[in-house]
Amino acid sequence: EAIAVKSTPILKYYDPLQLASTTIWGETNEATIGFLRQSEIKHGRVAMAAFVGYIVQSNGIAFPWPTSFDGTPFPSAAGSPPEQWDALSDAAKWQIILFI
Repeated sequence: EAIAVKSTPILKYYDPLQLASTTIWGETNEATIGFLRQSEIKHGRVAMAAFVGYIVQSNGIAFPWPTSFDGTPFPSAAGSPPEQWDALSDAAKWQIILFI
């Protein structure tokens, strides 16, 4: 807490969910803090990968193979990534959701 007050004098010590003093799944406080740190790193990496994917998709880069067995190509000409998502077939959407 003393380090937090020194590094951010306006905000001081901010822990509204009291995560610094809680325990998860009956573990120690140190194990809980380690788990929360690893979770934050993992979710940060997933968010960065999602952002890169959004940028790549926005620039029209797509896989060279069709999205289904009937030869339907990727809907890269549909426009923005949300419009491309809407243009996908339901089977393709379910495959993406279940894979993730």
